[in-house]
Amino acid sequence: MENEKISLAHGAGGELSRLLMESVILPEFGNNFLQQMHDGAVLTLGPNIAFTTDSFVVAPRFFPGGDIGKLAVCGTVNDLAVTGAVPRYISCSLILEEGLEMEELRRVLRSMRLAADEAGVAIVTGDTKVVGKGAVDGVYINTAGLGEIEGEAMAPQRVRPGMDVVLSGTLGDHAATVMAERHGIEIPQSLQSDCAPLGALASAMRRAAPSLACMRDATRGGAAAVLNEIAAAAKVGIIIEEEALPVREEVEGIAAFLGFDPLELANEGKIIAFCAPEDTEAVLSAVRRERYGENACCIGRTTAEEPGIVAMETAFGGLRIVDMPSGAIVPRIC
Repeated sequence: MENEKISLAHGAGGELSRLLMESVILPEFGNNFLQQMHDGAVLTLGPNIAFTTDSFVVAPRFFPGGDIGKLAVCGTVNDLAVTGAVPRYISCSLILEEGLEMEELRRVLRSMRLAADEAGVAIVTGDTKVVGKGAVDGVYINTAGLGEIEGEAMAPQRVRPGMDVVLSGTLGDHAATVMAERHGIEIPQSLQSDCAPLGALASAMRRAAPSLACMRDATRGGAAAVLNEIAAAAKVGIIIEEEALPVREEVEGIAAFLGFDPLELANEGKIIAFCAPEDTEAVLSAVRRERYGENACCIGRTTAEEPGIVAMETAFGGLRIVDMPSGAIVPRIC
């Protein structure tokens, strides 16, 4: 099947569907769960379980630092991790466009397997559908994930006034990279998508801070969306400091060129967390020791004033409101 393309028959449930599974999917994903070729996976999990699902339609499908396959695994794993769970299992459902090159599909599946291996999760079940040419753009992926809660589950409602806001690294790397690739903007090799599995980093945060109340990964809508959602759910005000925000010069340049605010740009490997001030240094120290946390910093604090409002202290000493992003900020970013 090396030089083949996906046909409608590959999704019809017959001989070509069997060959696709046995020759392409199983060699990349193969494990004891999938080898059973059953309609579902029978799993053993602890008493407190986190469950999440997500779909991925990013364009372009391949970009510096990642691709749609890696993104699908990391996005689901990270959604589990920020609930306070240890990610264990994920599913993979593929919607393929007729005419997709088989080798491109192999690349996507291989990337998913590598990301799953790094995250410590198994891909245990899935589905494949094929639609006519033009009905989708190459490949869309849906993933669902299960994880086991360690200790208390994280929740926005646990955030209280007087907590610090911790960010695990630079903002906007993913969206800036994808936008540059999409628009043909040359970028230095040092700028790549931050797409990464964050289970180990999230665990390090939990171990370091007994007061850790909530974690969120700042994906679509970026930090601006996450902070506004937390402020509304917890009924607190949030003040961030402009000079504390870690944004790469290249990201600032791309954002300015395309008319975006770095605070609204999607990330795929960053966590925003809330903890008591006495735990902040311990959290930062723990995160900076992790593979994806070397640029961790404290960017602000929560207050009892102006509940539901996010504001930023500017470099000039003033305050400006950070609104919830509206409209199609960056379409098909994940």
